[in-house]
Amino acid sequence: MVNPSLNIGVIGAGSWGTALSILLAGKGYQVDLWVHETDLCDDMNRMRENQVYLPGFKLPNNIHSSSSLQEVVTGKKIILVVVPTHVLRSTLNSVKESIDSDCLIINASKGIENESLLPIHKVIEETLPAHDSLAVLSGPTFAREVAQGSPSAIVAAAQRQETAERVQDIFGTDKMKVFTSTDLMGVEIGGALKNVIAIATGISDGLKLGFNTRAALINRGLVEITRIGTAMGARPETFSGLSGMGDLVLTCTGDLSRNRTVGLKLGEGLKLDEIIASMKMVAEGVRTVTSAYQLKNKFDIQASIIEETYLVLHEGKAPQAAMRDLMNVQTTSEFTGIKGLE
Repeated sequence: MVNPSLNIGVIGAGSWGTALSILLAGKGYQVDLWVHETDLCDDMNRMRENQVYLPGFKLPNNIHSSSSLQEVVTGKKIILVVVPTHVLRSTLNSVKESIDSDCLIINASKGIENESLLPIHKVIEETLPAHDSLAVLSGPTFAREVAQGSPSAIVAAAQRQETAERVQDIFGTDKMKVFTSTDLMGVEIGGALKNVIAIATGISDGLKLGFNTRAALINRGLVEITRIGTAMGARPETFSGLSGMGDLVLTCTGDLSRNRTVGLKLGEGLKLDEIIASMKMVAEGVRTVTSAYQLKNKFDIQASIIEETYLVLHEGKAPQAAMRDLMNVQTTSEFTGIKGLE
């Protein structure tokens, strides 16, 4: 049952934050949306559209855009966090004294902090230690298709089932199926690391290596994600679900995928710096691959796709050489290294 007097704070007005705000407003909630850029904020309130990050979609009247983060979080019982991973900690630190202790924090960002190697829910726990009501929203969802009401499915994860069910109730519509999970770690690791594999498959497609190669990278990429995730305490079955295989397939094959686009352009011969300079929105996999590479080394895990993708992005290795070296990696039993499946 929707409580129309409930005011939800949304931190981050990129494409995904804006799309989720439109979904919430469509259910009748009052939404305060934090917009980092003051000029964009003014335009959104005046023109009722986010012309920079999600053009073509009218913002309902019950969305109020604000450039004051303090205003957006103060007094809220539900806060949705949708900012890039590398600014998450500093963003929350700047207003942590203004966030009510009984507020439900819902993370919809995807990444792993480079410095700490922590997934986002762990960063939130460190930044807001007085809060014990925390959830994650993740799955195979492009912002534009959610905003236009395409039938979609997503997973809400929390340590307590009742918290996950509360998030399920908040976001579920006749066009958005929300499933629940209590595997916070698995849902976040799947959502973060799929961006790395999407860059790898994009590189393959940019090199025009074909569908066999793409399928192999997606499937073996999932094995690498599962190896790292289970080493961090996730349940293996989570990676066959929406935030694992579901999100991986979408991001590796969909034309709206920013991470796949980065890979495509790398495979076509462009340099990373010029690719990033041409993009309005963040491709999280570019940063996440560093965390993934460090986690692979930390846990002594075989993750050759992640390793080669890191070398291409940040060590200047040629994409053709990376693909050649991948084919020279010694094979093992299919599920070697996955806790619970070996």
